[in-house]
Amino acid sequence: MDCTKAASTVEKTICANPALYELDTQMGSVYRGVIDANPQVKSNLKTAQRLWLKTRDQCAENVDCLDQRYRERLQTLQEQRNEAAANQPAGSVKLMLDDVRQAILTASKTDAEFPLERALHTLAIKTGTTSFSNEADNGNAFEEAHFPKKMPEGVTQDEWQALTTSKVAGAGENGNTSYMLIDLDGDGLRDLVVDTYAGGTGLFSFIETFRRTGDVFVRRVSTGDAESSLFSLNDRGANQSVNWINIRGQVYAAYRNSYYGIDQVYFLDPFKVPGSVPIVAVNYRYQLWVPKTQKDEASGSSIRLDGALHKALTQALGKVSKIEAKDVGDQSSPLCPIPSTGEGDGAYYSYGTGHYTFEIVGDMSVVIGEQCYIGRLMDWFGGYSEKNGLYAELHLRKPDFEGDERSYQVNGRRRMTDVTTSVGQFEGDNGG
Repeated sequence: MDCTKAASTVEKTICANPALYELDTQMGSVYRGVIDANPQVKSNLKTAQRLWLKTRDQCAENVDCLDQRYRERLQTLQEQRNEAAANQPAGSVKLMLDDVRQAILTASKTDAEFPLERALHTLAIKTGTTSFSNEADNGNAFEEAHFPKKMPEGVTQDEWQALTTSKVAGAGENGNTSYMLIDLDGDGLRDLVVDTYAGGTGLFSFIETFRRTGDVFVRRVSTGDAESSLFSLNDRGANQSVNWINIRGQVYAAYRNSYYGIDQVYFLDPFKVPGSVPIVAVNYRYQLWVPKTQKDEASGSSIRLDGALHKALTQALGKVSKIEAKDVGDQSSPLCPIPSTGEGDGAYYSYGTGHYTFEIVGDMSVVIGEQCYIGRLMDWFGGYSEKNGLYAELHLRKPDFEGDERSYQVNGRRRMTDVTTSVGQFEGDNGG
């Protein structure tokens, strides 16, 4: 605190008391330490600190009250700093993450939309692998598929003997399964990755790994159910993928779990149970717009928005975050005015419940003419393509839920803003 500029009662009280001034100095140091240890928390930390300052200021001239407030906040910040410091990578992991981060930064100089994809492509294992799938007898798709009965092309006689001896066929009895032979541990022998489609509401695929040990392939863990998987991929209600990469001689499954505004990549050791793992986070900022020509997906026809409607929708987009999804419920204030005779006041505070298949970016008011609508921008967990960029939808409804629901296409283009590294818990759909 710069005591030459102290203006409020609280500031003057702190500057007049050496013990309080020392606590304030410590606060500044620890606060910066938390941000330095984990830059990703900067925005949330600022919000929390502003709320704490309001609580502190309620003490006014009460020295004991101020002392207690500072000590409580210092303890909280010190715990956050220590936790963040514990999650900082060290040794070979730090070198690996530094390599990935630098590859992403380098790619962003020429392609700020797809720096992660470009970096992972350069690190991907492109040679020395053989892939094949389970098959049905006589090519009959209605028959239950099974492990191939004949040695697939690209598989050596030695590997085929180990595969049949290991009876890995059980991994593919209940769904479409693909197999990949790849050296995962650098011992010169190719190991096995088994990708089994299990379906369900999430259209899940479970990925298991088998290490080549002598004349057999040994599953990473001993059980044969979904819990033995290294990770799973959710093909509905998520935006996930995996790349097998090699960095500094170590093979990783680069498991990507994406949302609006952020790609998170977890680097999984193929033969370890995922716990605390290296993580890279790539953040983006979007430029959003409502296309003037809207396509009706059902009929295939197109309509052109009139100028007033297009302006209203564009103004509404200005109210939502361009960097992160706000999975909102009830707001602190109504989005549209509540009439004195209105029923169900809760209907005026948010669009309503969501669904697991899409991500809520934010709710807002949309004023068209003299009518106020409740709006919601939603997307599919940051799903993004080179051709179309971000595809999202802006849904509108009348506050009273009575008819006149509308939906408009929203597009966006992104640019990377920063990339951070850390070590933390794996948050994928794994059973390990």
